[in-house]
Amino acid sequence: MIERLDWFCRKATSLCGFVACILMLFMLLNVFYDVVMRYVFNDVSIGMQELEWHLFAAVFLLGTPYAMQRDGHVRVDIFYEGWSDQRKAIVNLVGALTFIFPFVALVTYYGASFAHDAYSIGEGSGDPGGLPYRWIIKSLIPISFIFIGIAALGMMTKAILVLKGRAHYQQGNKGMLS
Repeated sequence: MIERLDWFCRKATSLCGFVACILMLFMLLNVFYDVVMRYVFNDVSIGMQELEWHLFAAVFLLGTPYAMQRDGHVRVDIFYEGWSDQRKAIVNLVGALTFIFPFVALVTYYGASFAHDAYSIGEGSGDPGGLPYRWIIKSLIPISFIFIGIAALGMMTKAILVLKGRAHYQQGNKGMLS
């Protein structure tokens, strides 16, 4: 059962990573288009510039759960690296329950309200030629935090498997299971 939950968490966060990679390619093309239009044709599109920021936000928000799954998130490794697998697992369990899940719940709750308000009033860009439907990018805040919660759940399932002796953390990748 715990292995299936771990598999689901890994697949869900890997999907986030895949989507973030695709969006990064779109952002690259968008920036290239914007630079060519600005410096070659002396033409500026406010909508395309705003799209750069929206794509960057989406890459960041959807890349975070993937980074957590791959154990690429920010962590103070001074002590953690030298600890045993069991101690790492306990720290990951306590950290997820104490810090990640409450923060995820808070941001998801208020982020959903934030996105709903933007949808309700039909919020769009204040600039002429800017992007309409600002609720789309704002809705990525609670969505990405749901996936961060799934990544934290995956971190916990890995920790439980380590504590049960059914898995261990790899040395080179800090928290990856082998």
